[in-house]
Amino acid sequence: MTEAELRRSIRATLMPGFEGPDLPEWLSTELREGLGAVCLFGTNVDTPDQVLRLTDAIHAARPEALVAIDEEGGTVTRLHHREGSPHPSAAYLGSLDVEAYTEAVGASIGAQLVAVGVDLNFAPDADVNSNPNNPVIGVRSFGADPHLAARHVAAYTRGLQGAGVAAVAKHFPGHGDTATDSHQALPTITVDLAVLTARELVPFGAAVAAGTLGVMTSHIVVTALDPSSPATMSPGVLRLLREELGFRGAIISDALDMAGASAGRGIGEAAVLALAAGVDLLCLGTKNTGDQVAGIVEHIATAVLTGRLSPVRVTQAAERVRAMSAGVRALRADRHPTSPVAPAHSPEGFWTAHPLAPLVAPVLLQLDSPSNIASGDTVWGIGDHLSGELAERLPGATCRSAATLAEVQDVLDTARDRALVVQGRDLSRVPFLTEAASLIRRERPDAVLIELGWPQLPGVPPVDIATFGSGTGAAICLIGLLAEGTR
Repeated sequence: MTEAELRRSIRATLMPGFEGPDLPEWLSTELREGLGAVCLFGTNVDTPDQVLRLTDAIHAARPEALVAIDEEGGTVTRLHHREGSPHPSAAYLGSLDVEAYTEAVGASIGAQLVAVGVDLNFAPDADVNSNPNNPVIGVRSFGADPHLAARHVAAYTRGLQGAGVAAVAKHFPGHGDTATDSHQALPTITVDLAVLTARELVPFGAAVAAGTLGVMTSHIVVTALDPSSPATMSPGVLRLLREELGFRGAIISDALDMAGASAGRGIGEAAVLALAAGVDLLCLGTKNTGDQVAGIVEHIATAVLTGRLSPVRVTQAAERVRAMSAGVRALRADRHPTSPVAPAHSPEGFWTAHPLAPLVAPVLLQLDSPSNIASGDTVWGIGDHLSGELAERLPGATCRSAATLAEVQDVLDTARDRALVVQGRDLSRVPFLTEAASLIRRERPDAVLIELGWPQLPGVPPVDIATFGSGTGAAICLIGLLAEGTR
């Protein structure tokens, strides 16, 4: 293998991100020189027509390049980052527990992605959210029961790939039993191998059986498998995926700019370690530059030339990425024509503590609830962005927000003669939200308290409604429930 061939194979394993709605010249050049994939984020998305022009430009520069995106539904959306996703969260789908509906949601998301030229979706989330204090998974998971999660992971995969988009089950070997966000630090899971096999691995096995073309690794340490290296950089963890679960597709890293991967070592070294462990396609991050990508290529090339990384491993990884590209083309050729219309939410997927009477002109208080890096800053819950729906279904409703207890008290003082609805995400996990909800329960026991995040039932304090998600589709459905009451 010549050095030029080596660098082309290295580029085939890389998937950078970039900022802005247009393809930068440096990225076009990298594509022509063999870049394997490009990842789109919210900063790359303005309108569907603009995204299609962007993906056309990527494919024009290199037809076999893969265009990837995070479009899970619920809080994690890139196509709908301004207005919120119309699709339900995984937790809502698990709560409803109708596999055909989950498959239809996967198909609807797939149809929307095909329409804008996207090849690869980093979904479904196959994590079993066994730790309710998890700050980064939560409602992105189908649930805390591994077998329920497995059924819906398989259904989502069938729907997505039936529509012509490759599925990527994540975050192997399971990010659900953590209380740390791997974007910011390196989480550790200490369960034994028996628990890991019976819980975390079950949904990933279902994804493999359903034919997923990709699996994404997590930047977590699983002590039962490897006490020192994150899963992304652990040959032992990735051998489990290949040998025990029988996965033959492409292994994709979570973003290497996350602290759990590159803190203290840099993205280039993280890339070398991930390739050596068995990763095939390296997600580099969200704001990469031409100079940075060139430096990563050279760092990997140096590792090969100095004997730290096998050239055979690089060639194998590049071949798996090319096979995934061919797999996407096969999916497109066999896809089922599907309307890109999101299946409507139903209140049947919500949890309600008791019958609810219809409300008239309520005050809708949104408690400031933290987002995580995976979902980013998107609109959520019922707010002014849904003024049209509110005017039609809840005329006279007023939207308020509060980020401090003093602001909560002000709403309580000024809304004593009106119905009050309070919404927040992870009321039992975030101290401010727990304190605010307790204050509201004391002063307004008649208030309708709504959990839009991961539900701890019974909660602290008890909630009246749990929606299992805070996306726009869920919020519109919630407006209807408040207007009509329970039947």
